[in-house]
Amino acid sequence: MRAFMLPAAIILSLGSASLAMAAPTTTDGVIKSLDMKTHTITLADGTAYMLPKGFKDPGLKVGEKVAVVWDLKGKIHEASAVSIVKS
Repeated sequence: MRAFMLPAAIILSLGSASLAMAAPTTTDGVIKSLDMKTHTITLADGTAYMLPKGFKDPGLKVGEKVAVVWDLKGKIHEASAVSIVKS
């Protein structure tokens, strides 16, 4: 029984670590620039996020504080959601 439990515990711990890395990240920031033609939003810190093709603009404006939910795909920050943060 012990011979089975140790390999199973190792596999479970490695599997859960990869799931944690795949979780999306949320970043708050102020919009520096917004380009709906190229589907990009750039925050004041200089990080650019690619918006999804079917993105519905909730009325974003330059200078507005937003929360961006994103995943890193290679070197591209792919946003899955952008919402306005109320002060």
